[in-house]
Amino acid sequence: MRYVVIGAGAVGGTIGARLAEAGRDVVLVARGRHLEAIRENGLRLDDPERSRRVRTPAVGSVDDVDWRPGDVALLATKTQDTEPVLDALAARAPDVVIACAQNGVANERMAAARFSRVQAVLVILPAEYYEPGVVIASSAPVPGVLDVGTYPSGTDDVSDAIAADLTAAGFSSTADPDVMAGKYGKLLTNLANAVEASCGLNDPAFDDLAAAATGEGERVLAAAGITARTGDDDRVRRDGLITQRPVGGQERGGGSSWQSLRRGAGSIEAEYLNGEIVALGARHGVATPANAVLARVAAEMAAAGEQPASRRGADLTAAAQAS
Repeated sequence: MRYVVIGAGAVGGTIGARLAEAGRDVVLVARGRHLEAIRENGLRLDDPERSRRVRTPAVGSVDDVDWRPGDVALLATKTQDTEPVLDALAARAPDVVIACAQNGVANERMAAARFSRVQAVLVILPAEYYEPGVVIASSAPVPGVLDVGTYPSGTDDVSDAIAADLTAAGFSSTADPDVMAGKYGKLLTNLANAVEASCGLNDPAFDDLAAAATGEGERVLAAAGITARTGDDDRVRRDGLITQRPVGGQERGGGSSWQSLRRGAGSIEAEYLNGEIVALGARHGVATPANAVLARVAAEMAAAGEQPASRRGADLTAAAQAS
């Protein structure tokens, strides 16, 4: 089984590098200066215990991959970049297994509309990417939790094989027939990403605004009849495994949405996190003003190139209350 890791940033780079270190066959798909740096010097993976360079083949697009039977296309792009990648994959490798190692729950829907074999991957992996050729994973000795199952439910031999390879690479990974319940639980957690990105963890309104967004999410999922694995179940899965520590003397800067603004990426996942809740709320008659404001503001900040934590939580709260 060969892993073609599409999106070799924080999450994809960590997964790809660790799989390669474990002796698995890996190809990284990256872009621009990041691709150039990987090709020239290998991918540098920093964690709390060590720094090393991992050399593995890297290409600039899925069109440059020599697709083989048995390949797994492991998607680690942001959700806003998923559909163009899937369209390109459908043209080049229509029978490939797709594994969605991404936040949110929209990627699996997109993949299932084009491919018959889709694996969902729950991702709890604190990692960062700011510098070309370098990714930082801040949990050790276990870098992350990566549970796998077939979409929309169940497991198969491929789920088992992927989970075994990820376990060999040092991750905590199980084949989970209810993995989407875990992903919906992670979605609720990720609703606070836009709060962190827009106003920062230290803003006086952070806790209340994050709680408002999460509460809306819980009500929406309940109205939609969707099971989300939250609370004690989620904490038990993380407990003793996700242990964030400084890397190179530096604490982790922020989550994935915070990093998108920090890098000036020009886009952000909020549309597919908070926006998922807004869309479901509209469908099931549940008001979602906090998530609507967060999705809109995060998108505005990304488009304008604003740095993270440049808005005031009180202003976002007032906007949500007025809507």
